[in-house]
Amino acid sequence: MEIKRLLRRISKRLFDELTKEVFVPFKPSALQLPRGAGGDRTYPIDKKAEEIIISGLEASGIPLSILSEEAGLIELKGGGKTVLIDPIDGSRNAVSGIPFYCTSIAIADGNKVKDIELSYVINLVNHDEFWAQKGKGAFLNGNPICTQKDDEMRLLAYEAQVPGRDIPKIIPLLSKFHRTRCLGATALDLAYLSEGGISIFVTPSLSRCFDFAGGWLLVKEAGGIFTDIEGKEVSDIELSLKKATSILASGNKMLHEKALTALKKPLL
Repeated sequence: MEIKRLLRRISKRLFDELTKEVFVPFKPSALQLPRGAGGDRTYPIDKKAEEIIISGLEASGIPLSILSEEAGLIELKGGGKTVLIDPIDGSRNAVSGIPFYCTSIAIADGNKVKDIELSYVINLVNHDEFWAQKGKGAFLNGNPICTQKDDEMRLLAYEAQVPGRDIPKIIPLLSKFHRTRCLGATALDLAYLSEGGISIFVTPSLSRCFDFAGGWLLVKEAGGIFTDIEGKEVSDIELSLKKATSILASGNKMLHEKALTALKKPLL
C-alpha cells in the first residue's frame, strides 16, 4: 500500500476516534498512566493514539522499525525503514480541553535525522494535513507551502519545559518580536512555521528526535533553517529515544542570523 494513503487512513481514524473524547477538560480520561519509553507522563489519549497508529502500520504488512514516544522500539515483520511517532504532541493541551495538539509521523531510510525522507503532521483539531517529502517540497492540505521570506520578527513560538530555567535563556530573543506564543506542541509549531505563520521557533531544552522529526523535514523542504540554539546542525543526530538537541528553527537565513545574535547577548 502506498505510504501516504496508509498514513491518511490512520489519520482519519485518529481524527474520528480521538476528537470526541478530549474536548471536556479534566475528565477521567485525563488521568496519567506510567511514564512512556520517552520519559514523559503518558495519558490515555497518548496510549489510544499510539495503538491506532501501530495497528494501522501492522495491518499494512510492511516491514518497519517503529520508534514511538510511548512504546519505544517495535519491529514489524523483522524491521525496515524507521517510523518515528509522536502519537499526541500537545497531550496536556488535549486533556485540558485546549485545542492545539497533533500527531507527528516521520519515516527515515537510515538511523540519523538527515535520513528522514517523509514527514506527516496532522492537526487533530481542524484536520490540517502537513506533508513533506525529501527533495519534493512541503505541503498543507495538498497545496505547496513556504516559510517566511522577509526578516521581520513578527511571531515567535517557544517551548519551555522548565520555565524558570528555559525562559531566561531566550528572553533576549523574545524581546525582539512583535508577538510571542508558547503553544505547547512542538511539531505543530514547526508545521505552522513551515507555512509562514510563525517566524521563529525556539526551545532551549533538549528534545528527542520524534518530537521534532516531522517538523524538521517540513521546515527544511519549505525553505527554512533548522539548527540547535548555538547554530549547530542537527542532521547527524542519531534517531533514538534519548534527548538530543535544543531547537532553533527560522523561516530563512536572515531571521536565523538575527536570532543567533540575540541569543548570544547576556541578560542585563
